[in-house]
Amino acid sequence: MLSNQVAIVTGASRGIGKAIAHELAEKGMKLALIGSSNEIHKVEKELKEKGFEHVVGFQVDVANEEAVEKMIASTIEKFGGLDLLVNNAGVGFFKLVEETPLDEWKKVFEVNVQGVFVCSKAVLPHMKEKNAGTIITISSDVARYTIANGSAYTATKYAVQGFSGSLAQEVREYGIRVGTVNPGMVDSYFNNSEEGVEEKKDWLKGKDIAEAVAYMASAPKHMLIDELVIHPLVQNYPIS
Repeated sequence: MLSNQVAIVTGASRGIGKAIAHELAEKGMKLALIGSSNEIHKVEKELKEKGFEHVVGFQVDVANEEAVEKMIASTIEKFGGLDLLVNNAGVGFFKLVEETPLDEWKKVFEVNVQGVFVCSKAVLPHMKEKNAGTIITISSDVARYTIANGSAYTATKYAVQGFSGSLAQEVREYGIRVGTVNPGMVDSYFNNSEEGVEEKKDWLKGKDIAEAVAYMASAPKHMLIDELVIHPLVQNYPIS
């Protein structure tokens, strides 16, 4: 169902975003991969070496509206359309409130909230024109409850959840679907941690989240999956 469709994946240099890129490539999608560093071109090369020719990498700041609009125009020019946006780029700082510098607070909101807004806003005219499209944002389970030492990160995920819900209501009349994937503990590089260490062996893997994205994007056009909340079995978390 996704074969020959066009997707943009932000934060695709490593971790969950890279796993999503590989999953969607295997589904036959044409991909524009977005990263904040030149590491994104290594992922582009890796996919092409595996035989996935329809892949292009862009080093772009997702919070920069002008740069994002140029990237989307280039993607559409190259691949002839746009079907799916995956807002995956995200950062987090985990400190007590009184120990959180304002510049770190601003940075988390810039990437996690402004980036989602900028990228989603930029794809809407193209999706509205064809009366179809899907926007999926990788949020977090902390969009449903709060944690200590994570005020900035938690606040951004509540914001993303509210933004996605409101946007979904605005654009459904155009056949555009908007939803979120809210993972619990994932074995990734998030917050400068190591991937594949022993303590994370029972956590979710990037491929788990990637398969959830593919599932949402592959749903019949009349179906909207608003939200998927996914946890590893070992994680104890508040129900509400």
